[in-house]
Amino acid sequence: MSQSFDATRSLAAFDQDTTLIVVVEMSQSKWLVAAIVPSLERRPLKKLDADPEALLKLLHRWRNEAELSGQLINRITVAYEAGRDGFWLARWLQERAVEAHVIHPSSVAVSREHRRAKTDRLDTELLMRAFLGWLRGEKRHCSMAVIPTVDEEDARRPNRERDSLVRERTRIMNRIKSILARFGIRTFKPSLRNANQLEALSTAEGTLLPENTRAELRRNFARMQLLRDQIREIEHERLRRLAAVPTAPAAEQRGHAMVRLLARVIGVGVETADMLGHEILSRGLRDRRAIARYAGLTGAPDESGKRRREKGLARAGNARVRYGMILLAWRFLQYQKDSALAQWFTARTADGRGSTRKTMIVALARKLLIALWRLVTTGEIPTGVVLRAA
Repeated sequence: MSQSFDATRSLAAFDQDTTLIVVVEMSQSKWLVAAIVPSLERRPLKKLDADPEALLKLLHRWRNEAELSGQLINRITVAYEAGRDGFWLARWLQERAVEAHVIHPSSVAVSREHRRAKTDRLDTELLMRAFLGWLRGEKRHCSMAVIPTVDEEDARRPNRERDSLVRERTRIMNRIKSILARFGIRTFKPSLRNANQLEALSTAEGTLLPENTRAELRRNFARMQLLRDQIREIEHERLRRLAAVPTAPAAEQRGHAMVRLLARVIGVGVETADMLGHEILSRGLRDRRAIARYAGLTGAPDESGKRRREKGLARAGNARVRYGMILLAWRFLQYQKDSALAQWFTARTADGRGSTRKTMIVALARKLLIALWRLVTTGEIPTGVVLRAA
């Protein structure tokens, strides 16, 4: 990410008389495009098929209309909300000399009426107001997402796919346990290597499992074996890529170097290092506050008049990073007992109360994330943390 980028406001000079401003409300099959065209009193609104070529043609048509009215257009800027379509449209427009931005949906203020009207037309008006404020350089109108490259998005796929496969494997294991529990079998462990030998199982009544139940279990075990093979394939491919760094592109080499450095911290595995490297630490966030905020490990204050209280975690950031860091914090206490962070946690939870430990583990996760960010950016090793040999 460029060091001059500010997600909360535009840093470029804004001249509305020479700028074509466009927002797009996207759906699966249709796009509603609204614009402010200099020298035109009307605000055009056009519904298109989900076709980028049609959108680009419409932008050029509006630019030509403005120039025919005697107004020169020096800048075309387009914004749309982040969603299922991701960032491909922004990259596609940027390649064709159109300035494109992607708005964080949660950063746009909406009416708090219990049953507010919501249509695509009203949404475009809302986006246009927020986008105009952002272009003028005013804060808190909306926040923009950094548009990643194709390679940056692709680098995140193995870790995310593995996480999805692990969750699916857990669902199948729980399903197997539920099936067997109906027959009084409660100590069966589907994760064992020879667990698919169903002929040796008997119900609480001493009879064999029914035929249809055995067939269902065999299909579940087959799905689970397929998931194990796919998880193993992803892990082996990642290790192969990390070992083949000299032949990789420069950007990929930097990412792999970051993963290898994080994996040297005792208690941090390759999976966690890969997740942290590609999900947050490679984004070039400006300071420790931005790091903690992106992970959703900051508080949500509730202050009004004399009332001062915390509503808990904001949970507004990357859920994968937040979940992984809380797990890593517990693991860190086990493997880095002599570190300053672990001793800080021990001193703060000396009362032995479970609620205190639950609260302070989030604080430890936040401090640990900032410490790892400093490790990969400045090389500063956290006090007392032991690293594996390089």
